[in-house]
Amino acid sequence: MNIQVKNQLPVCPDAPSFQEIMRSDGGPVNEVLTRKSNPPQSREDIPFHQYTSQEFFNLEMEKMWRKVWQYVCRADQVEESGDYLVYDIGRHSIVVVRTDEGLKAYHNSCLHRGTKLKPSGSTGWSAQLQCPYHGWTWNLDGTLNEVPCSWDFPHLDYEANRLPEVRVDVWNGLVFINMDRDAQPLEAYLGVLPEHFSNWPWTDWYLYMHLEKELACNWKTAQEAFMEAYHTPLVHPELTQVVGDWNMQHDVFDDHVSRDLCALAVPSPAAKQKISEQARIDRVLLGGRSTDGKTVQLAEGQSARNAMAVQVRKGLETQYGMETSTFTDAELVDSIKYNLFPNIFLYTGLSMRSIHRVKPIGNDPNRCTFEVLMMRPVPKGQPRPDPAQVVRIPEEMSYTDVPELAAFPLSAITFDQDTGNLRAQHEGMLASEKGAETLSVYQESRIRWLHETLDKYLSK
Repeated sequence: MNIQVKNQLPVCPDAPSFQEIMRSDGGPVNEVLTRKSNPPQSREDIPFHQYTSQEFFNLEMEKMWRKVWQYVCRADQVEESGDYLVYDIGRHSIVVVRTDEGLKAYHNSCLHRGTKLKPSGSTGWSAQLQCPYHGWTWNLDGTLNEVPCSWDFPHLDYEANRLPEVRVDVWNGLVFINMDRDAQPLEAYLGVLPEHFSNWPWTDWYLYMHLEKELACNWKTAQEAFMEAYHTPLVHPELTQVVGDWNMQHDVFDDHVSRDLCALAVPSPAAKQKISEQARIDRVLLGGRSTDGKTVQLAEGQSARNAMAVQVRKGLETQYGMETSTFTDAELVDSIKYNLFPNIFLYTGLSMRSIHRVKPIGNDPNRCTFEVLMMRPVPKGQPRPDPAQVVRIPEEMSYTDVPELAAFPLSAITFDQDTGNLRAQHEGMLASEKGAETLSVYQESRIRWLHETLDKYLSK
């Protein structure tokens, strides 16, 4: 395929851009989605040791992970006083707890002999934070409350033995922590996100599915699979009739925020055959069934995109009592995915609101976890459902065998395809004689952005 170059950025030929597809829907558009930003970047190869080296990984842990704001959980997962959740990253473990005064976060380590106060990966309720080894106990505000055999510690300064705090803040119903006490405020770190998300509140949504899978690759490798669609026609051929992949829009707004805009219910530029709009909506809706179980028949001249938008509106309004008149078809149908450095994706489209998060496992550069957190609106006039508990999936288990994904067979297949590729890619990095990767200028520009921002932290 020949590539046309305009303003130094390649443009996929013979395919409409996301902007053109969005405007063809007719009616108003969300101004936030009309913005484009993709500044020039280096075109140098990226060495594989940045994925495989223990020394490089250790630098990431010390100079980057300890300095950035990291998504921990939704605020409704620690809603009542005493609710807690443990967040681990590398060797670090943080316990986030709701107190009468608000959220607090502490290093999850007893100040007596270091035992974790709460088990890794745990969540629950606790009136106090007590070490399970010798019983030293802290109040939820971090003050030391009780030391068994206190007569044997005449030298102990209770005030000096408050639990060391970690910065914690909330945005849009999402809880973040930062281990750097001198870090910029969360609001500043988020860059354009508060403005862009002003019409996309997440506080009235709840977590209904949380999957976590172990992967045999570096955390960046796993994340990068969702930062480009260059691989989609070859790896996910079943998507070529319903996903605008090579003609996605890629934006880089600042060091911490990038995004891609992917039109759905349209063909890929790589699609090898033409199908009717009726056949397309049948594929989009997995058999052409509407929210009430009836077959969707397109009206004369109606596009699959429009029919999909109609179905999403109907489902949100009838099932959840949600007002959708202020949302455009693109907001209802398309994949609108923001990446917040270092490791989360925020999908804010109404048909697929979710979070993807990638984290290294312990201190191993060769292993990571990939999480999928899917959300639904809280039904109008009804109490908020309890957040879903995490379902942990071993690498060898297929997503198609996960009961929670039974209603999403296409997603399960897609995740399986990526899982196999990620292991092969990481093993290939280790086997490489070249020792580096060559990225495309535009479709993989957000991968370059990830590394350039990481380099800035490591050079400090």
